[in-house]
Amino acid sequence: MLTGLSRLALEVESLDAARSFYEDALELSVRSAGKESAEEASADETRNANEVAFEAGDTELVCRRPTAVPRGGLHTHFAFSIPAREYGDWWNRLSEEYGHDLEEFQFGSAKSLYLYDPDGNCVELGQSDVAGPGIDGIFEVVLEVESLARAEAFYAALGFEAVDRGDERRRVRMNGPMALELWEPQLGIADARGGVHVDLGFEANDLEGVTEAVDDRARSVERRDETLVVRDPDGHHLTFRAGTR
Repeated sequence: MLTGLSRLALEVESLDAARSFYEDALELSVRSAGKESAEEASADETRNANEVAFEAGDTELVCRRPTAVPRGGLHTHFAFSIPAREYGDWWNRLSEEYGHDLEEFQFGSAKSLYLYDPDGNCVELGQSDVAGPGIDGIFEVVLEVESLARAEAFYAALGFEAVDRGDERRRVRMNGPMALELWEPQLGIADARGGVHVDLGFEANDLEGVTEAVDDRARSVERRDETLVVRDPDGHHLTFRAGTR
């Protein structure tokens, strides 16, 4: 039903600091789009005063000032994909050139490094089977939820499948267009929390199917032409747009 993660939005205090971190240290390109009219250009200038969007593979990472709803995730943990061969170069670059205090975890044969952005979001760079060069997508997002059972049922209806459950921590890992970790309130790896009212965008090949799946589980569902705007049971803001990859 869902074919890709199109957007992750984060709440930031300073757009300049966020841009320096993601554009300079992590080498993400700032997203730009052509303007077809003066009205579009004016609206884009207003948005650009309060947010900046980066290209992370096929996913857009948005850093947003908290001026409207949705604000974007606060203290969110998420993971970028990097080619496995580049891991050592990223470690040296971020620790030596930029002075970040990195942490490392190993998951099977793959390593991940962890660091914090200027707003305290826990950013993971994990060895993945991607072409690169550099960051080539977002493969994991963590959501903080009140009830694991309720949240798991909601995302299972959208096609996510539970693949792992925590023994020492209250969490469920689900696979879908990306890995989704659901955490009840707690600190996790690298003291990362799961975000407050995270803003996620998905591509979907069946908006009617999405509507039917979430209609009696969501806080709200609103159809806007070819877009479906949903609040999940914990208030996370989900936008579904028609599209496939």
